[in-house]
Amino acid sequence: MKYQIVRNTKYDYTGQSYASLYPNLHKYPATMLPQIGVDVLKEFNAEKGRLLDPYCGSGSSFASGLEYGLTEMYGFDINPLAVLISKSRFTKIDLNKLKQAYRDFRSNLFEFLKDEDNIETLSRPYITNIEYWFSKDVINALTIIKYFIDEIKNTNIKNFFLIPFSETVRECSYTRNNEFKLFRMKQDDLLNFNPDAVSFYLKKWNDIFSLYSNFYFPKLKDDLKVDIQYSNFQTRDEYFDIVLTSPPYGDSRTTVAYGQFSALSNEWLGIDYARKIDGMLMGGIKSTQNISNGIIGDYISQIDKIDKKRAQDVSAFYNDLENSIVKTANSVRKGGKSIYIVGNRTVKNVQLPTDQFIAEKFEKNNFRHLITYKRALSNKAMPSRNSPTNEAGKTVNTMLFEYIVVCEKI
Repeated sequence: MKYQIVRNTKYDYTGQSYASLYPNLHKYPATMLPQIGVDVLKEFNAEKGRLLDPYCGSGSSFASGLEYGLTEMYGFDINPLAVLISKSRFTKIDLNKLKQAYRDFRSNLFEFLKDEDNIETLSRPYITNIEYWFSKDVINALTIIKYFIDEIKNTNIKNFFLIPFSETVRECSYTRNNEFKLFRMKQDDLLNFNPDAVSFYLKKWNDIFSLYSNFYFPKLKDDLKVDIQYSNFQTRDEYFDIVLTSPPYGDSRTTVAYGQFSALSNEWLGIDYARKIDGMLMGGIKSTQNISNGIIGDYISQIDKIDKKRAQDVSAFYNDLENSIVKTANSVRKGGKSIYIVGNRTVKNVQLPTDQFIAEKFEKNNFRHLITYKRALSNKAMPSRNSPTNEAGKTVNTMLFEYIVVCEKI
């Protein structure tokens, strides 16, 4: 069965960026445009009840829900950095307390820096191959900054201070910042790279405070509840009215490497399994048997003829996606809407119809498919090309379009 797809240029948002509606406080890969969520919620007259995002990432769906007028939203993710970003964006913090905390932090930091020997009193964190990724000066600066952040007692304020810290970790490391995966700068670039991590952090803090105070704080009303959990989503029977989400397009290892993108930040934040996160995400545990039934079965069979291992990888991802859809579908009330924004990735020159798979699995779980809109993918930070054959020089476009799959609980 082919589920209806309609090319809808309204959802292209040509010339718009993520920041056109809600600027993000921290970089994060493959974020959904909040404009999509706002407009699709309006178009389908979604009930203003409880919203669920089972893979919330940095919180784009909550920005959409907030703009639409929702006051109760729930999100789940197993990347600690993603949860930190989401919580910081949608937690209301007294601005005067934030500014006072910054003044105290800055004063204590500068007092500490007056004596170069003070650094010897602090223990360095364990970071995998730390000297490969950071200069000695940056390691010392980050250690001192983190020490004074850890001195902050209020959890919400501390989380806010950790956002510019994570950005400083990434921007002052030897990583190539235009990559999602962990790649080190070329040797020639290293010679001219000598960042002042303390100055960078203080400037980044003020930039983020400006965004938070101007764009977020005025919208974070006292009756707003945004509950973000560091975990996989588990069924809550008929609890939610709306599902709005943009799930991963494939396993993290071969599509968008969320774990690699976050690895250095997560290690500096104290997450000891930071290098294992990609394996914990959908498709991270390998499958020994291919999916042979349903819409996706024939496509996996085509991949299997070319590369059996990749076919198993793809099967593992779709098995995990189906299990997640079952839990999500059971958690939605009758008449509730499910809105999934997805891309159809290409593996071994076989384009996988993830949009059709999602519609099929929701219909199997007491939903009816309303429509799938096809939009041009011109404003999402994603790798533009990949090498499906792993042969040098042979690349193809990864994705040119995105699909908005809308279903309703019956």
